[in-house]
Amino acid sequence: MRKIKCVLLVDDDEDCHFFHQRLLTKMNCTEKIALANDGKEAINYIHDAIAGNNTLPELIFLDINMPGMNGWDFLDEFEKLDESVKNKIIIIILTTSIHPADKNKSLEYKTVSDFQLKFLSVTTLDGIVSRYFGENTNFPLQ
Repeated sequence: MRKIKCVLLVDDDEDCHFFHQRLLTKMNCTEKIALANDGKEAINYIHDAIAGNNTLPELIFLDINMPGMNGWDFLDEFEKLDESVKNKIIIIILTTSIHPADKNKSLEYKTVSDFQLKFLSVTTLDGIVSRYFGENTNFPLQ
């Protein structure tokens, strides 16, 4: 089974980082987990990866409600990147928001692949990996 090279978790909530890191580690589906506390850190991480100083994420889980640069602002900046970079990255909104306006707004961004509610489960994560990476996952829990 091919592992995802890098998953970038973008969230201002340390508990979310902790939980999702544990889940990704437990499922053993990624080689690297990178963390960003807001959209600015995330876009800087991607620019560093383009420059060869970080691993380019193949999957980003993006919270939308964060102080500083929020998820929408991040998406506006991400849209400006070269197509060759954007085409290598799957972005999934991961939020506590159940407001239909947020889901509808996410559909306006062609770079957003999915909209999920926090917190991820084994089943949801397995479905995401299978759907977007074309793998028959069933990653063994570690």
